[in-house]
Amino acid sequence: MERLSRLGVKIFADGADFDGIVAMHKNPLIKGFTTNPSLMRKAGVSDYEGFARRLLAAVPDRPISFEVFADEPAEMMRQAEAIASWGPNVNVKIPVTNTRREFMGRVIEELSEAGIALNVTAVMTLPQVRQIGACLAPGTPAIVSVFAGRVADTGIDPVPVMREAVSILADRPKAELLWASPRELLNIFQADEVGCHIITVTHDVLAKLGLVGKDLDRYSLETVEMFYRDAVAAGFAIDTGRQAARTAAE
Repeated sequence: MERLSRLGVKIFADGADFDGIVAMHKNPLIKGFTTNPSLMRKAGVSDYEGFARRLLAAVPDRPISFEVFADEPAEMMRQAEAIASWGPNVNVKIPVTNTRREFMGRVIEELSEAGIALNVTAVMTLPQVRQIGACLAPGTPAIVSVFAGRVADTGIDPVPVMREAVSILADRPKAELLWASPRELLNIFQADEVGCHIITVTHDVLAKLGLVGKDLDRYSLETVEMFYRDAVAAGFAIDTGRQAARTAAE
């Protein structure tokens, strides 16, 4: 826990399970929350605004990101303005492009100039980070979410990408770089090392926080014990007598 307390990167919890988010809110290590329409659908949410407002009532003191789901820029802006009105701790998630691969620069620029705190999401490349940075109002808080985990899924090391992204956003002091879609707990420490401001972490990865600093010799023994215990519980058996007879015959 001491190692975690020294982290400069802020840990946000990612998900759409209401009870899980409320539980995470009690953990001082969790500095904010993110969600998206896909996570909400998977969690069975049917009333988008109702769920968001209920969540904001339960978590009034930490930033929460909610995403627009329009595909046309004008409707995207209308949805963004409505979402921003739900609470002072809301970041409005705007996808870096729409489904036609059109960069949402005008939407980002106009909303940021209007003072709306954004979370520009689904970012994968450094040119996208440069485009976004150029659209952000210097005085308006913003988050730029680079999906480092998905970058890694393609066989590319995301660490140099994220380090360069930090540099690109350096002239936007109100803009925070977020390491999105982490795949393992190690990513928290990688994000911290490169200077990311935020990492958003799913509950399954957060559940591993208790392993930080664990003695590896002890962990090795526990793994051996687990394999042994499960083999016994399953009733596995190998007829070593038959093998010994075959070896003797040979």
